[in-house]
Amino acid sequence: MSEQWKIQNFISIEPTQLVDTLQDYKAEGYRLAQVHCTKVSEGFELTYSLDKDHVLTNFRIILPEEEEIMSITGIYWAAFIYENEMQDLFGVKFKHMALNYGGHFYKVSQPTPWNPKD
Repeated sequence: MSEQWKIQNFISIEPTQLVDTLQDYKAEGYRLAQVHCTKVSEGFELTYSLDKDHVLTNFRIILPEEEEIMSITGIYWAAFIYENEMQDLFGVKFKHMALNYGGHFYKVSQPTPWNPKD
């Protein structure tokens, strides 16, 4: 396997930098590869992975649980899937989602099962 497939960069950014950063990268030809969420002691760790020429650039954000983050569906339409998933499974709050299922993207037995409130 070529070494080019193994290259990844991780960049920490603030939640307020997300939209401008991704707009700039999209203008440079990057595509959205995935968005990942995990629960951490500070709230949520969100990772937005962009690909160009088989090189992944990953933007890491620590989002306090009580804060909202701006949706990126205005930049990458397909992000509505990731955002609804994070909303349903973790309780991440997004502003201005282009397509918001309102907590009903998945049928789950309890709200935010990967971040239970009990």
